[in-house]
Amino acid sequence: MKFLLLALLLLPSLAAAAHTAHRPHVARIPANALAPGDADFLAARDAFRVGNAARFEFAAARLKNSPLEPYLAYFRLRMQLETADASSIQAFLARPDDTPVIDHLRAEWLRLLGKKQRWDAFAAEYPRLQNGDDELSCYALQTRRRTQESETLNEARRLWLSAGKELPESCTPLFDAALAAGIITSNDIWSRVRLALEAGNVSLANHLAARLPAERAIPAAALTAAAANPERYLAKARLEQASEGQRLAALFALQRLARQLPQTAYAHWGKIAPNFTVAEQHYLYSWLGYEAARNLDAHALEWFAAAGDTPLTEQQLAWRTRAALRAQNWQEVLASVNRMTPQQQHDGAWRYWRARALKALGQNEAADSLFSGLRGEYNFYGQLAAEELGTATGIMSVSYQPGEEELNEMQARPAVQRTLALYRMDLRTDALREWSWAVRGYDDKQLLAAAEIARRNGMYDRAINTADRTVLLHDFGMRYLAPYRDALRGHIQRNELEEAWVYGLMRQESRFVTQAKSNVGAAGIMQVMPATAHWIAHKLGMKDYRKTLIRQVDTNLMLGTYYMKTVLSSFDDSPVLATAAYNAGPTRARLWRGSVPLEGAIYTETIPFDETRDYVKKVLSNTMYYAELFGQPPRSLKQRLGVIAAKNPANQTPIVDEH
Repeated sequence: MKFLLLALLLLPSLAAAAHTAHRPHVARIPANALAPGDADFLAARDAFRVGNAARFEFAAARLKNSPLEPYLAYFRLRMQLETADASSIQAFLARPDDTPVIDHLRAEWLRLLGKKQRWDAFAAEYPRLQNGDDELSCYALQTRRRTQESETLNEARRLWLSAGKELPESCTPLFDAALAAGIITSNDIWSRVRLALEAGNVSLANHLAARLPAERAIPAAALTAAAANPERYLAKARLEQASEGQRLAALFALQRLARQLPQTAYAHWGKIAPNFTVAEQHYLYSWLGYEAARNLDAHALEWFAAAGDTPLTEQQLAWRTRAALRAQNWQEVLASVNRMTPQQQHDGAWRYWRARALKALGQNEAADSLFSGLRGEYNFYGQLAAEELGTATGIMSVSYQPGEEELNEMQARPAVQRTLALYRMDLRTDALREWSWAVRGYDDKQLLAAAEIARRNGMYDRAINTADRTVLLHDFGMRYLAPYRDALRGHIQRNELEEAWVYGLMRQESRFVTQAKSNVGAAGIMQVMPATAHWIAHKLGMKDYRKTLIRQVDTNLMLGTYYMKTVLSSFDDSPVLATAAYNAGPTRARLWRGSVPLEGAIYTETIPFDETRDYVKKVLSNTMYYAELFGQPPRSLKQRLGVIAAKNPANQTPIVDEH
């Protein structure tokens, strides 16, 4: 009887695994496998980019009935935007085609109207814009200012106080008017100078400081010197009876120094702190605490406490909470989360850690209520919360699969046809925009149909991202596609790796895009760095290795799996440390360990790099789902996370420090 019960319990996961295992995978469409008309489109696009109207029209003439015709119409108008008559622009903007290029032209047209101060035309078109920016927002405020002076200038002040970056020229008339009217005050100028310095934007800070009254002047040379060499600046600074501007420059130097050397900054601070007001002291301690927390310095909580009740930014509150986690001070974890705004508290990370703090403090009912709310979410925190409740958030059996009729209807849609054509021509950025625009209003059934079309056409990243968007109907086999299993099998067996972890990492690295390339040069499905690839090739004795091979699927899989095995072995088979090392380098993964053993979830939550922290969570969460889809023996996420041993400088095998 117990075997019958076990079989019944396993049916949903077995069905899902079978669904994944038997879903046929297709080879990617080669980027050079062009269809009739593709060459003409590429020629028209090239002619547009160099402004050759005659050559453009020659190529475009053969594409009148193409799904890509809206792009050609956009190119044509864009080349003559300055001189085109308004009626032709309006006719294009009124087209029924559901494509982002229409909204793109609308934004460019609005920019032109704003520059020419054609406010009535701008006001008529602006409400139809889908994707705006600061430049257009300020033009819109200029339009409204004609009838709502006070309201728009107050909105301009809010924009002024929200940005530590340069804002477009379209905002300047609003800011000038608000300054003249006293709506933006000298205190507001001071606040934005501080925002600019916090963002490291010295040129903007100097530009803003020029607007301050003489009694609050900030020497431009002081800010520049503080940025260039903060320690030297602090050593030479004479702050007895210093002006407010001089004190701000010194605070900026301390902040700059604290980013890399919190203890050195604190040593300088101890010599000069009495020269600052109480509010300035609290402000500096809030930044010392923040930078210390990001450097995993044990003094972080002490310095945050010294900041008193000074308001903390969202990032500071997040790192105050992480510092408390690192110290395993659950009372402080709870207090820090409670100081967050309701919106920040709603983030899955802080709901989970708030619940853990409540549980540690004996408030089990309140903790379980939070865990219950998280349990239904299919992510890292949902999985951990379910385990806290003694349950599991596994994959759902397939709740819907589209039929061939639905798939044919989906593939016939012009937006899908445009995406497939752009993808086929290796215009991936345009293809991504077109696809994202097309699926933005789809319901679950349409999303799953679109995902299947993407999968059949080798667009695995679009298939996964689209299936991830469903709300009620799900297909986890689509969310967690597993292409290239035959190609990977030998590499996985040779390196004695867990298949689910390999797929969990690849899904996060590239979504199985063979031509993926990061902004730092990592390439291929497994996003291997060139230097790492060369190092591995040498280790494997590949005498004929050359850089271009990194993009070949089998070579990329061989190099990536070898490196995964290398970092896993180097970190005592800890998938958490190995995953962090794969993304950020082995040296950093080691440095991020604590002076005492840390729960794997706490180590992960306190990784200083935002990208790596998010990466490790997603890779481990992915691994859980792949393990279930592949029919591997059950193993909890907490078991996988394990306990991260304390720092130990001995017995560390050197590894190339990038992947």
